[in-house]
Amino acid sequence: MSSNPSRRAFLATAAGSLAMAQQAQEAKPAQEAAQAPQDPSQTFSLDVTRVNVLFTVSDRKGRFVTNLVMEDFDIIEAKKKQKILEFATESDLPLRIAILVDTSNSIRARFRFEIEAARSFLESVIRKGQDKALVYGFDTEATLAQDFTDNTELLGNKLRDLRPGGGTALFDAMIDACRDKLMLDKPLHKYRRAMIMIGDGEDNASHYTRDQALEFAQKADVVLYAISTSNNGITRDQENEGGGAHQLSEGDKVLRYLTHETGGMTYFPFRAQDMEQDFENIANELRSQYSILYRPEPLRADGLYHPIDVRVHTRSDLMIRARRGYYAPKS
Repeated sequence: MSSNPSRRAFLATAAGSLAMAQQAQEAKPAQEAAQAPQDPSQTFSLDVTRVNVLFTVSDRKGRFVTNLVMEDFDIIEAKKKQKILEFATESDLPLRIAILVDTSNSIRARFRFEIEAARSFLESVIRKGQDKALVYGFDTEATLAQDFTDNTELLGNKLRDLRPGGGTALFDAMIDACRDKLMLDKPLHKYRRAMIMIGDGEDNASHYTRDQALEFAQKADVVLYAISTSNNGITRDQENEGGGAHQLSEGDKVLRYLTHETGGMTYFPFRAQDMEQDFENIANELRSQYSILYRPEPLRADGLYHPIDVRVHTRSDLMIRARRGYYAPKS
């Protein structure tokens, strides 16, 4: 029995279409793989070939200067002027703030003042829907009391729930906050990150060292601030008030070193009641920052620390506070 010619043509066409569809289906995974985004580690490696520097500029009376432009600044690395890729005033960038509260026995006398001052600070700084803060308490170990949120009432309640007692693991708390929380929002240069440490700077329980904690802060682009709770009869910090004799404990020296290296500041309230003003000073600074983004030339993917220097070349009467260097990626 002979087949219908038109039926044979139809079957041939259908078979050809089926084969083409099968080939297209087999090719699709390869196309999707080619178009797939890079894995996070590759993206991070690319991002860190650009260095972001947050800094503040003040005059000789300590007043913030916020009307400068990109052409006013130079950034120097390895004795070479670098090309600035992006420049911004930072008041509109989202904030990520970590509050680290020493809950060891050594700060018991000032504890309530610390908590209330920190609570008022968060209420004045956090912009709902844009900024977020978290709270760590640390004694013999670091404990996340409240994860990132823009709910200042919740943050305040978690601060009030903290109770003093035990040893001091400041460096562990710093690393936990940087590694587990502050480094997660990407790209790093689209956020401002600040850590405010409230305590006496002593550490007798951490598994990590001071310099390891500092390295994590630098890699996370975090500006460190500290409010000392040591009770040494200290006057106001000479950096804030323009002079005055003061006595620093060993813990105070640790706090000053950490904040200085990242472009922040340590405050030494004379009375516990002065902490509120110190928090207000930090809030004003966070509203007065500049940001420079540049790609180092030459780029060295050596995993090492590289010093940098930010300068205002148009005015000699201004002072800059900025991080003193960064860790390069390692190829």
